[in-house]
Amino acid sequence: MGLRIIYWLRHAKTGHDGQEVPASTMPMVKAVLGQLAELDLALWSEDHGPRVRVDLAGKILVTGAPHPEDASGQAVLAGSGELDVLEPFPTKQGKGPHLVHPRPMLRIVPGKLGGSPHVVHTRLESRALGALAQRGMDTAKIYKLYPRFSKAAIRQAIDLEAQLERNLHPVAA
Repeated sequence: MGLRIIYWLRHAKTGHDGQEVPASTMPMVKAVLGQLAELDLALWSEDHGPRVRVDLAGKILVTGAPHPEDASGQAVLAGSGELDVLEPFPTKQGKGPHLVHPRPMLRIVPGKLGGSPHVVHTRLESRALGALAQRGMDTAKIYKLYPRFSKAAIRQAIDLEAQLERNLHPVAA
């Protein structure tokens, strides 16, 4: 979440009124990261959690939690000029996945497996499956190694890891 917030705040944006908003200063970015650090990561589970947004002023907004208010007690209003930190995130290198539901059968839960993507309601990390595929193991063999997991979940894990690898190492133009 922090990296997405930094990237978004450090680039110019267009506000809801059509005016260009300059990149945020580093002190503002540090303040927003401090707000993020205070966020209760125990709010997330395998099945649901709050939405996290940051507005143009650098305020973290949490919605979908028991109290849909920000830390100052102001009601959260949906609108443009906000970054939904959890949603898929486009950059020049590629598109980052959703930070809680990267694929239908995969989850990222803060505090579980160090926040690593994994097959829903298991401890099988997508990076383990992706590493096998990246080293040349046929998917049929991977399915045999993990017979209790659905083929769809394994395919999704391999696909996510391939997407992340492409994002980290884009092909030179």
